[in-house]
Amino acid sequence: MNNFGGINIPEFMGSFHQLQYLNLSRAGLGGLLPHQLGNLCNLQYLDLYNDLDPNFVVRVREFSIGDALWISHLSSLKHLNLRSVNFQNATHWLEALNMLPSIAEIYLSLCEIPSVPFSLPHVNFTSLFVLDLSENFINSTIPSWLFNISSLEQLDLSANNLQGNIPPAFGNLASLKGLNLAGNLLQGGIPTSFKNLCKLQNLILSGINISKDLLELNEFFSGCVKMSLESLNLSGTNISGQLPEWLFQLRKLKSLQLKYNLISGPIPVSIGQLASLQELFLAQNQLNETIPESVGWLSQLVSLDLENNNLEGAMSEAHFGNLTELKYLYLSSNSLAVKVKSNWLPPFRLESLRMDSCKQGPEFPAWLQSQINISEIDMSNAGIVDAMPNWFWSLISTAEYVSISGNQLSGHVPNLLHLNNLYELDLSSNDFEGPLPYFPPGLELLDLSNNSFSGTISLAIFMNMLKLQYLSLSKNNLSGKIPSSICRLQALVALDLSKNLLSGELPNCWNDSSSIAVMDFSSNNIYGVIPESICSIASLQSLHLSNNSRSGELPLSLKYCTELVLLDAGYNDLKGEIPTWIGESLTSLEFLNLRSNMLAGHIPPNLSRLSALQFLDLADNELLGTIPRSFGNFTAMKVIRKFPGLITGAFESGYKEQMPLTTKGNTLNYDELLSLLNILDLSDNNLFGGVPEELTNLFGLFSLNLSGNHFTGEISENISKLQQLESLDLSRNNFSGTIPSSLAALTSLAYLNLSYNNLSGEIPLDNQLLTFNNPSIYIGNPGLCGFPLN
Repeated sequence: MNNFGGINIPEFMGSFHQLQYLNLSRAGLGGLLPHQLGNLCNLQYLDLYNDLDPNFVVRVREFSIGDALWISHLSSLKHLNLRSVNFQNATHWLEALNMLPSIAEIYLSLCEIPSVPFSLPHVNFTSLFVLDLSENFINSTIPSWLFNISSLEQLDLSANNLQGNIPPAFGNLASLKGLNLAGNLLQGGIPTSFKNLCKLQNLILSGINISKDLLELNEFFSGCVKMSLESLNLSGTNISGQLPEWLFQLRKLKSLQLKYNLISGPIPVSIGQLASLQELFLAQNQLNETIPESVGWLSQLVSLDLENNNLEGAMSEAHFGNLTELKYLYLSSNSLAVKVKSNWLPPFRLESLRMDSCKQGPEFPAWLQSQINISEIDMSNAGIVDAMPNWFWSLISTAEYVSISGNQLSGHVPNLLHLNNLYELDLSSNDFEGPLPYFPPGLELLDLSNNSFSGTISLAIFMNMLKLQYLSLSKNNLSGKIPSSICRLQALVALDLSKNLLSGELPNCWNDSSSIAVMDFSSNNIYGVIPESICSIASLQSLHLSNNSRSGELPLSLKYCTELVLLDAGYNDLKGEIPTWIGESLTSLEFLNLRSNMLAGHIPPNLSRLSALQFLDLADNELLGTIPRSFGNFTAMKVIRKFPGLITGAFESGYKEQMPLTTKGNTLNYDELLSLLNILDLSDNNLFGGVPEELTNLFGLFSLNLSGNHFTGEISENISKLQQLESLDLSRNNFSGTIPSSLAALTSLAYLNLSYNNLSGEIPLDNQLLTFNNPSIYIGNPGLCGFPLN
């Protein structure tokens, strides 16, 4: 833990022939390990661990090793730590290690070892009791020579690409105390030979594909291993079934980790028999019914994690009766309720509490006042309808993470500058009111959305919050101008000030040092032009300006927002024509909303150059002319999306992209599903002529709305090619002819409106059209007849 500037290990160190101990770990050294170190014949301890440690020096260069035969000359060596030394070009390293007569501990994790020989002619590791080959790229079955190291006590092969079944030969390692095979491509059950590993204390198999019912593992745990095992980790192994009784016969068990599996049924009362248990992790399963009170018998329990199950019912004082050592309590995402007396004093002092969606209200839980050293609190969606007690703001003085969102907590929030450890604060969706307080400078996430905060945003509030990455003040009653100090938040990734009473012009103080990806100023009273400096932010991907009082033309400066993925400027007073530079410069655009403005002129055909564009809404303007034939070339509208994806890079900051969309006759706010939708809406303009046949090439369209124009001609028979279409509105036009029978082939169609045209003939009664029985979707066509018209 020094910093020698990345120099190589000096060769002269190989001349210290009496040296017994050499530790050069994290010392800012690097380069090829000198073979002269092989001259240290009395060396017993060698540590060249060179990983990055953020608390000390930054590693300048990594160590690497070539021909490793020099290691075989270290005849006195007992302890060897080469963690993070690059072995990509290493040769003879295993032969060299195998020649060390006294070697006891070998640590070779994170060494980028590509392969290990499957066998050795002769195994000399007679003294080896620790071998760590974890976090490498070993892509083979488990090497057979390992099973001849009878002295081995600790073996770590985790995080490699090991394949095949777990070999029964592990049963030969009678001295084994710890085995870690996690994070490999192994599969199949646990060999029954494991039951005879009478010294095995720690077994970690997480992330491998066991795919067995827990009852089928009974035989493995029937031998002497059940008398020695202290830690069992089978998380993420696809095990299923109910928690079996054999599990509760492991009386020495201190840690039981079964997270991320398919375990169902109740938690048995016999869980209380595991008197030594310190960690119980059963999160992300399908456990149901109530939690037994016997959980409260586990007097040594430090961590209890039951999150994301189907558990239900009430938990009382009895559930926590003897949990005097409890530090971590995770009950989120179940259907639980905590019902204790108002004067209950818990026997524990928690450091972390996660009880999202765990009902505790309507009163604020008074027992929380005793948890004076807490670092994490999540009590969101807890059904609390109460005034926030003043002691809470003192309680969280040691906290790093606080979320109490989704309740009905009321009152004023005091200044919180004293919360020096806090990096994430979520008070959203409550009834807090009054002016915005001051916040600690170390905050990275601040969410005050959906409350009743009022007054102006003070210039000084954000002056020193240089680490803030996510800021949401949406859905409050904030007024006045947006302060220019907001531009100083250089780490900010997502800014959401939408749905307030903010007025004035946007600040024109942005620059290219900003990290911001998302700006949402929608639904305020902001007017004036869009400031030129906004497009100096090279990282800007999403800009929401809708539902304001913006006027003038779309400014030329937006041309330089070349990374924009989403531009929402709907519901404003924008005038002029749609500029052609949108199709030329904003080549990353996926969502373009210019709805409900006063835009005029023709639609630029070059919009179709936007190959990523999947959402185009130009409705309710004064556009005229015909639909460009090139609109059939929108590449992204031909793609069928089945899984939601990320729209911007702001997701990691906590921001979820959202936008109001009009489809199926309604306007709704879409968030997670937004990325799935291909929408073309040109309704309520002055467009005329025929609808280009090329539009039927947009196979992925979810919604097509051409209503409220002056389109003529017949509805194309090729409309049936739009198999993903769920919403089609052609109403209030001059379409003529018959309704094509091919329309009935749109099996996903859920909304249809053909009213007020000049359509004639009989309505086709077949397949999907049989589901539309409301005559209003056909009215205003005097020549139409048939069901559902009378």
